[in-house]
Amino acid sequence: MQIINEIKLGFNDVLIKPKRSKTASRKDVVLSRSFKGLNSNSIIKGVPIIVANMDTVGTLKMAESLGKLNIFTCLHKFYELPILQKFFDSNEYSEFAFYTTGITDDDFIKLKEMKSTNRKINISIDVANGYTEHFQNKVKEIRSIFPDSFIMAGNVCTPEMVQELLLSGAADCIKVGIGGGSVCKTRMVTGVGYPQLSAVIECAEAAHGLNGLICSDGGCKESGDVAKAFGAGSDFVMLGGMFAGTDECEGEWIFEDDTKYLKFYGMSSEEANNKYCGGMKDYRASEGEVKFVGYKGSAETVVNQILGGLRSACAYVGANQLKDLSKCTTFVRCNSIK
Repeated sequence: MQIINEIKLGFNDVLIKPKRSKTASRKDVVLSRSFKGLNSNSIIKGVPIIVANMDTVGTLKMAESLGKLNIFTCLHKFYELPILQKFFDSNEYSEFAFYTTGITDDDFIKLKEMKSTNRKINISIDVANGYTEHFQNKVKEIRSIFPDSFIMAGNVCTPEMVQELLLSGAADCIKVGIGGGSVCKTRMVTGVGYPQLSAVIECAEAAHGLNGLICSDGGCKESGDVAKAFGAGSDFVMLGGMFAGTDECEGEWIFEDDTKYLKFYGMSSEEANNKYCGGMKDYRASEGEVKFVGYKGSAETVVNQILGGLRSACAYVGANQLKDLSKCTTFVRCNSIK
């Protein structure tokens, strides 16, 4: 046993210090970015926000709606194969979607069938624990099947594993974050995790030293948190709960006091296990919870709030484009963000 005495920080522990800026207007800030995959040489372009692959928000409707805005969606992995093949073959916005896979035998059978699609597809390999040797080997296997695809893999939260997954020659982008999701209880149930801001700072430094990329996954509740994630060095930011309750969501809606609510739950929850895995196995504990999220309107409405906050953050620190935000960011530790 050992203790790391250095204080690690989450998004609520800091604010971004404003600086003198030559940015004339927040509307002039450029948010789009272009990335080259480390191990695929694949080029991916767009506004680097990614909707999480949860079954309520990672929907085909979300992918098409946000694809029109050059924003990405990780499709949930429970769509039938023909539906996914048709989407990636024929939808003009499929370049802004990620095909999501796990690492089970069934996942691999389905994934290999995706080879028949006519377009190159982006792939997100999603597991709760990215620290196993089995996971690393499976990421390599997927790279061998899809040598030219942009591959994002995770989740991990420490720089050593980021480097391992990049140096293996398999992944282009590493998803960073364990336990920080709005409907995730991993930190409470297992005691495992890492404060998200510090995880992003440390993992971004490790990845960028190798010309790799990271995606901050979890912990963002407001547009300011998204700005902090980018300011900490993340290349992409993945959001789930912030898009829950929009028109593009799938799932169970309920009405109460003239208000519509979406049933939103973590993918390691008992709810999700009952729906997709035949119930909770006796060797597992539920690491997710269920919340009811009020109706928010269209996903574009949420996007406008997030991107407006990002533009303002960049203008406050003198970053004319999103890719410069981390260079211009100084964080101030605080006891309260209000």
